[in-house]
Amino acid sequence: MIVDPHMHVGEFPLFDVSLDEPGLIALFEEFDYEAGIVFHPDNALTRGIVERVPNAWALYWANPRQPGYAEEAAEFLEHPKFLGVKMHPLLDGYHPNDPSVHPLAALLVERQMPVLIHCGHPIFTLPWSIEELAVEFGELRIILGHMGHGNIVYINGSIDVAERNPNVYLETSGMPMHSKIRTAFERVGSERVMYGSDAPFHDPGVELRKVEVSGLDERARRRVLGLNARKLFFGSDDAPVSALN
Repeated sequence: MIVDPHMHVGEFPLFDVSLDEPGLIALFEEFDYEAGIVFHPDNALTRGIVERVPNAWALYWANPRQPGYAEEAAEFLEHPKFLGVKMHPLLDGYHPNDPSVHPLAALLVERQMPVLIHCGHPIFTLPWSIEELAVEFGELRIILGHMGHGNIVYINGSIDVAERNPNVYLETSGMPMHSKIRTAFERVGSERVMYGSDAPFHDPGVELRKVEVSGLDERARRRVLGLNARKLFFGSDDAPVSALN
């Protein structure tokens, strides 16, 4: 029962990685995914893929530096397979709580949709910077992608931020310390920590293994590996996560 909320599709030449539609389907089959949530800066590319793959869903990649982005986001989020927004302040170059972000945040609150924000690198994606947005918009459900990534200071900071703010969730991809998954689960709560792979930047097999050896019991692992993302994005623990096209 794996639901992966952090998957990239398309090409990322800066990082020498790519994941096309057949590759995405192959990952779903290899790791027995129930669903994966994908994104790319080219939102039309993402839309085409999720319209053809029943258990693939999408986040709108929002770049506040692009004119008219909030209006475009509103249009894409009308699509039944777009479940929320992806923000990458590091790559796109903006502060998470910049006033240009506020129209998007208000839209997501209105539509009760979450946002996944890359977390773990200076200057724009440190957990405390994202916390400013979480405090400004207390009803906006924010996922800290990578929960601090590879720096222990940022990992601990992400857990602290989520513990302080009930609208903040943690996602595990790219975070190397398996033991911190259990720490996060125990401190933040059973429904606000979720697995993610960050494919193709990270291998799902490696990311899954971190959850398996984290020290969580079977019931807790089920929550992290699928139920928490399922509830956040689809509405309940038993919500359907595939669609007929």
